[in-house]
Amino acid sequence: MSFGSHMLHLVVILFAAIFTDNILLARFLGMCSFLSVSRQVKTAVGLGFAVVFVMTFTISLDWFAYRYVLQPYGIEYFRFILFIIIIAAFVQFIEMAIERYSPVLYQNLGIFLPLITVNCAILGASLFMVIRDYDLAEGIAFGLGSGIGWMLAIVAMAGIRERLNNARIPKGLQGPGITLIIAGLMALAFIGFTGVLSSR
Repeated sequence: MSFGSHMLHLVVILFAAIFTDNILLARFLGMCSFLSVSRQVKTAVGLGFAVVFVMTFTISLDWFAYRYVLQPYGIEYFRFILFIIIIAAFVQFIEMAIERYSPVLYQNLGIFLPLITVNCAILGASLFMVIRDYDLAEGIAFGLGSGIGWMLAIVAMAGIRERLNNARIPKGLQGPGITLIIAGLMALAFIGFTGVLSSR
């Protein structure tokens, strides 16, 4: 594969992970924090950037760990444990950095910041990287795209929910009901891109 075609392939993986293969709205991973933290745009943006950072860097570290530790020793079945340890360490780093430089955002995120550790979207991205046998560059492109796609979805949801605060919603649909309906409609919109680009 020439350099130009390889770069085009990486761009396709990146944009496919953002839109057509969105890890949240097409794969339905990371729904817990998506539904819980999408009440305010500012908080959603902060958490979104944290997820992008964690997902991009942990998928790189997971790739090295899988290729140079697990595979050579034939212990690939330990990937779940090792990947979770790497993710937890990075989340701890992010938590300390946000607490130090943005106390307001740290207070707004509350318990949901440590919950990035158990955000199945981040672990899922690393497992997709293994299943699809990505090289390092493909893994980074996929991790970055998946993080951006997750952030795009949660920020869009937060914007809609902020607008709905002033809307007249039937009593039976207020709260989780309307939120799940919006999430379903957003998922339909993103799934509509399926087939345009493929991250496989």
